[in-house]
Amino acid sequence: MNKIDGKLFAEMIAAGANNLSQNAEYVDSLNVFPVPDGDTGTNMNLSMSSGAKETKEHVEAHIGNVGKAFSKGLLMGARGNSGVILSQLFRGFSKSIETCEDIDAKKFAKAFDSGVKTAYKAVMKPVEGTILTVAREASEHATEIAQSTDDVIVVMEAIVEAGNASLKRTPDLLPVLKEVGVVDSGGQGLVYVYEGFLAMMKGEKIAEPVNVKMDENFINDDHDFGDVVKTEDIVPGFCTEFMVRFKSGMKPFDEDEFRNDMANFGDSLLVISDDEIVKTHVHSETPGEALTYGSQYGEIIKIKVENMREQHREVLRKRGIKQEAKVVDKAVVTISMGEGITQLFESIGATHVISGGQTMNPSTEDIVKVIESSKCKEAIILPNNKNIIMAAEQAASVVDIPVVVIPTKTIPQGLSALLSYTPEAELEENQTAMAEAISHVKSGSVTYAVRDTSIEGVDIEKGAYMGLFESKIKVADFDQAKVCQQLLDAMIDEDSEIVTIIAGEEADEEQVNALTEYIEDRYEDVEVEVHQGQQPIYSFIFAVE
Repeated sequence: MNKIDGKLFAEMIAAGANNLSQNAEYVDSLNVFPVPDGDTGTNMNLSMSSGAKETKEHVEAHIGNVGKAFSKGLLMGARGNSGVILSQLFRGFSKSIETCEDIDAKKFAKAFDSGVKTAYKAVMKPVEGTILTVAREASEHATEIAQSTDDVIVVMEAIVEAGNASLKRTPDLLPVLKEVGVVDSGGQGLVYVYEGFLAMMKGEKIAEPVNVKMDENFINDDHDFGDVVKTEDIVPGFCTEFMVRFKSGMKPFDEDEFRNDMANFGDSLLVISDDEIVKTHVHSETPGEALTYGSQYGEIIKIKVENMREQHREVLRKRGIKQEAKVVDKAVVTISMGEGITQLFESIGATHVISGGQTMNPSTEDIVKVIESSKCKEAIILPNNKNIIMAAEQAASVVDIPVVVIPTKTIPQGLSALLSYTPEAELEENQTAMAEAISHVKSGSVTYAVRDTSIEGVDIEKGAYMGLFESKIKVADFDQAKVCQQLLDAMIDEDSEIVTIIAGEEADEEQVNALTEYIEDRYEDVEVEVHQGQQPIYSFIFAVE
C-alpha cells in the first residue's frame, strides 16, 4: 500500500479509538497511585472517542480535511494530561498533512514527527519514560524506515514495533514505574491507538480484550429530572457506578446477597454479573461506603461517581430555567468536586464553577463553553487538579479573549489563590498575586486504596486509608483517625497558623470533632476552621497555612 487517503485515515481513526476503548480498563490499571480517581485509560478513551466522533461526521477523500476534523474533535474533547498530550500529537500530525489529498510513506512518517514536536512544545517540562518518549522513539524509527520503503503499512509496522519496545523501557527511565512494576499508562494507551491503525490498514479485526466478557460501558444514566424537581430534593444525590473483578481468596459472590446488601446504600439499583465481574449502579448519599462493600469481593476496576444535584443545575442552565448563563466582564472559572466546596468557591468570588475534579476531569470544551457563555472580556481559570491544568491551558489558547491559568493542583491551592483575587485589579496583577498565594498553603487529603501496592517506601493494602501530602503518599493504615493524625503531624510545623478541615460526604460530626480536638490539644497556637465540602472519594481535605 503506497497511499493513505481521507477515507482510509477515517477508518484507521475509528479502529484506533475502538482498540483503545476495549483496553481502557487495562490502561487504568497501570496508574501508579492506587487512588480511585479519573484514570489515564478513561481520559484517553474519552478524548480519542471525541476525535473519532468528529471525524465520522466529516469523512471525505481529502486526508487533510479529515485530519482537521480529527484534530478539532481531539482538541475539544481532551481530558486529563494524557488526553491533552494525545490531542497535541495529532494536532501536529494533522497540521503536517492539512494541504494533502493523500500521503505516501515519507509524508506519513513526517506527520508523526511533526506530532511529536508539537506535543513536546505543549509540555512545559517534558518527562522521559512517558507517552512522549513512546511517541518520539516510535516516530524516529518510522522516519528511518521510510527512507527505504514506499509502503505505508511497513511504516506503521515500524511505529508499532518501536512503540512497544519503547513502552517496555519506560520503567528504566521512570524509577516509580519500576518500583510499582508497571509500564507507563499513557504510553500504553498510545500504543493501543497505533495498533488499531495498523490492524485497519492490514484489514485485520481488532482482537477482543482478554478476560473481559461483560459490556464495559457504564449505564447511560442521563438523569432527566424534569422542570418541577428542586435541586435540593434530589436525594440520594450521587449516581454511583462501579465494576468489581472477582478474586480468589476474597468473599464468595452471591448475586442475591450482593443485591440485597447494596439496596441498603440507596435506590435505583441495578446489578449485572457473570462468572468474573459484577457491574453495579446505585443512587446513594454515601458512594464510598458502597465501593468499600464491593471491594470485599475482589478488585474494583472501574468507578464513576456523579453528583446528580450538580447535573440538575446544569440541566437548568442549559434549559434557561431559573439559572441562566451568568454574564460577567471578568470571569473566574474554578473546578470543584462536592456541593459544599462549590458553595465555598462561590462565596469567595468564583463567578463560574465546573463540577469535575478527581472522578471526572472536565474536557477542554467544557471549560471553553463556560467562558464563552459568560461573554466575559477576560478570564482566570483555577484547575485545582494537576491532571486538569493542561486542558485548562488548551482552553485558554482556544478562546478569543485574554485568559490566564493559575496552576492550582489542589482544592486548598485554589481556595488560597481565589482569596488573593481582586476584581478591580488588572489581569496580570491578579495572575501574579494568585500564583504567589499557592506557595503559602500546604495540601493534604485522605482517601482509600483500590489495590495493594508499595510506593516510595509505603506499603499499601487494598481498602486501607491513605494520607497524601501534596502528591506523595505519607501514611497508609486501616485506622482512618490514625492516618488523619499522622498526615496532619507531617503538614503542621512551627510556622503554621491555620488548619482548614474540609469534610467529605462520608465524614461524620464525631470524626470532625475528634480531629479538631486533636489539633487544638497538640498545636495550641493553631486556629482550626471546618467546612462541609461534601466531596466524594476524599473523606478529608486539609489545608495548612
